[in-house]
Amino acid sequence: MRTRLMLALAYDAALRREELCSLRTDDLDPGRRLLRVRAETTKSRRERVVPYSAATGVLLSQYLVHRATVSRARGGLFLSESRRNFAQPLSLWTWSKVVRRIAVAAGVERFSTHTTRHLCLTNLARMGWEVHAIATFAGHRHTDSTMHYIHLSGRDLAEKFTRGMEHIHAQHIALLSADAEGTGGLR
Repeated sequence: MRTRLMLALAYDAALRREELCSLRTDDLDPGRRLLRVRAETTKSRRERVVPYSAATGVLLSQYLVHRATVSRARGGLFLSESRRNFAQPLSLWTWSKVVRRIAVAAGVERFSTHTTRHLCLTNLARMGWEVHAIATFAGHRHTDSTMHYIHLSGRDLAEKFTRGMEHIHAQHIALLSADAEGTGGLR
């Protein structure tokens, strides 16, 4: 349950490994489905507040019930359940090992803790988000950094081009029709 939630939050909020593993119980706002990424955990040292999906909210509710059986103490959100580190915050290295095991088992060798961040930011670009909005969401100071995360294929670009051209052609036709009717189109 913890792993599913961590993967979901990592994707939804485009979290880096340290940001994810450093989440605390008081960083959550379940009522608004928001989480605070504290400045001290970010690469840019800038705090941000990011949303997560309703489906992830359901996973979070389930995990919080389970987490209470491990520890009721406030603090780290994701806790170890190993005998050696029981109820201690999950380490970056443990999370990396968990993701590596999943990737190997799934036959997706290149999947890492950072892959979900790349996927999220690329999907935001596919949905038409402006690069500045994506940069803010990701916590980047400069859009140059954001561009390293966005991996649009030729197919993505062709679809975007086609949609754009259809819109432009529709505008031209409307203007030509208005001009032909004498209602003020092209001059």
